[in-house]
Amino acid sequence: QVQLVESGGGLVQAGGSLRLSCAASGSIFSINPMGWYRQGPGTQREKVAAITSGGSTNYADSAKGRFTISRDNAKNTVYLQMNSLKPEDTAVYYCNANVRSFAWTTYQSYWGQGTQVTVSS
Repeated sequence: QVQLVESGGGLVQAGGSLRLSCAASGSIFSINPMGWYRQGPGTQREKVAAITSGGSTNYADSAKGRFTISRDNAKNTVYLQMNSLKPEDTAVYYCNANVRSFAWTTYQSYWGQGTQVTVSS
């Protein structure tokens, strides 16, 4: 079994910064990719950013230039540095990881429990 534990959410004023972390643990052979999604009030969950094990990244248009995703493969941890935060960034942020365990040759998708980010104007 695999668990994802997120941390780093909170309340911040517009223009401020937050750094989210997500650590994966369990029977992990490899993770590819890892990413962050978010779901605001009354909206569908949307992809924010993702990163492959080789370090290739992609971002939602709303995140480009403000957010940076990174990962530590040795620690099975992914980070999301969020700068210049706006009230519209307010959402629950979820970590996602496609994990291959030692027992299987296929990948399974796992989700964290979510962490609240609130940006005040």
